Amino acid sequence: MKKEEPGRIHIYCGDGKGKTTAALGLALRAAGRGRKVLISRFLKTENSGEVPVLRNIPGIEVMPCQKTFGFTFQMSREEKEEAGLYYTEQFRKTWKLAENADLLILDEILGVCNGGLVDKELVNRFLKERPAELEVVLTGRNPWQEILDAADYITEMRAVRHPYEKGIGAREGIEY
Repeated sequence: MKKEEPGRIHIYCGDGKGKTTAALGLALRAAGRGRKVLISRFLKTENSGEVPVLRNIPGIEVMPCQKTFGFTFQMSREEKEEAGLYYTEQFRKTWKLAENADLLILDEILGVCNGGLVDKELVNRFLKERPAELEVVLTGRNPWQEILDAADYITEMRAVRHPYEKGIGAREGIEY
């Protein structure tokens, strides 16, 4: 992306596998072309196989995810409050750091917003106020209308079949 080109907004959404994988593919492509990439992960642990590798790629910065809270539907009211404070602060830190990036990936931001952990209006405002040349990727399920309207790219991953349906859990190196 040339600096005079406007940054675009990408949404990778849906109930299928591959949203984060697609976003990370774009991160690799951008870094391979000398662009600065910032990845901010929500609802994820540091125990994902891609994290140590990404941190060793020149041009890619992965923000640490120092606290995890599990699935939003399993959280108590108190855990949701704590998670909301943590993820909102993480988003605010990301906003500041994004000023120096060419590509920003907000992995699972749709999930934290839909779970009430980060205010959707804060994300909407960020997208309107971000540097004009910043490319932004948002991943997760169920994007809301204002985000859909703002997006230049919308890719929906649709689950057709998944081993989870047969009771097979997530596998190290494949799903995480």
